[in-house]
Amino acid sequence: MANRDKDLEDEIYDKVVDLTEYAKRQRWWNRVFGNSSGPVAEKYSVATQIAIGGVSGWCTGYLFQKVGKLAATAVGGGLLMLQIANNSGYIQVDWKRVEKDVNKAKKQLKKGTHQASTEMDTVFQKSTEFVKKNIVVTSSFVGGFLLGMAS
Repeated sequence: MANRDKDLEDEIYDKVVDLTEYAKRQRWWNRVFGNSSGPVAEKYSVATQIAIGGVSGWCTGYLFQKVGKLAATAVGGGLLMLQIANNSGYIQVDWKRVEKDVNKAKKQLKKGTHQASTEMDTVFQKSTEFVKKNIVVTSSFVGGFLLGMAS
């Protein structure tokens, strides 16, 4: 009986060691998402991709609509309160200092314009490549997003 338990323990230990070695050899995304974590077009049919993209786009659009309204209300209310406080005399604005800071920011933006263009080109290229690979899901996501924003 004790011999049988020892053999069972050894067998379980060997399987656990084999599993850990297997996990070490796999890429991290395979461990997280499984072996079928390639492009979306390989995993699902077109109808499924359109449905997933449409629903997720609609949900995102709806969420952005609600959050956008809340943010616009908060910013507008804050600006209104600042204007009331300014007219009531609670706030004194140094407009010369504001103008100086705005001009300083303009100069910094003009300097950094050429540096940002190369970074934007690579971001644009990566985005274009992603869209080409996942065109069905992306287009249905955008369509669902627009529908969500409209509702």
